This record gives sequence, structure tokens and C-alpha cells, in this order.
Amino acid sequence: QVQLVESGGGLVQPGGSLRLSCAISTINIVSINGWYRQAPGKQRELVATITYGGSTTYADSAKERFTISRDRAKKTVYLQMNNLKPEDTAVYYCNALYGSATYWGQGTQVTVSS
Repeated sequence: QVQLVESGGGLVQPGGSLRLSCAISTINIVSINGWYRQAPGKQRELVATITYGGSTTYADSAKERFTISRDRAKKTVYLQMNNLKPEDTAVYYCNALYGSATYWGQGTQVTVSS
């Protein structure tokens, strides 16, 4: 079983930055890691993914502003978020795919407001 724990959320002003972290219990067996978000009243949506080989994909809303990365030694996946906008406000979830199973963290709140 894969366990994920997110951290790094908080309140930030528009234009600011945050770095989210996702500690993963068994990172080297995971095929794909991803960050998703869910705003109030909306469905959970993909933000970014990184494969075992290091290939990355981004939602259009995240391109040019967000960067997903991974440190295997620290068993952690990161989401660097720059130039944050109020519409980025959401609970951010870390996700891991292993075989046919999908694992989720508990989420971390990101609020972008002046």
C-alpha cells in the first residue's frame, strides 16, 4: 500500500508562490504521481503529473506557472506554484498510481486572496 501526506498549503496573496510537498511511503514502485485540486462546488481536476521516467504533463491552467518535480531520495513529490491567482484556490491532493490501484493523500488547502 502507498501512503501519501501533503503539506505546504496556506494563504497567499495573488502573484505569490507556494511549494506543496507530498511525502510518499514507497515512491520507487509508483508509476505516475500527480497533483489534483478541488475547488468548492467543483469536481476534482488534474493539475500536473510526473511519470516514473520523469515525463511531465500540465493542465492548461498550470502551464507556465506550476512545476511538478520529484526527489526519490527524499521520497517526495513537489508542486511549485508561482504567480498564484484567486482561481487557484482549492484543496490540493497528491495522487499515486501503482499497478491498477490509485492512492490519494488527505489534501492541503491553498487559498489565494488579498
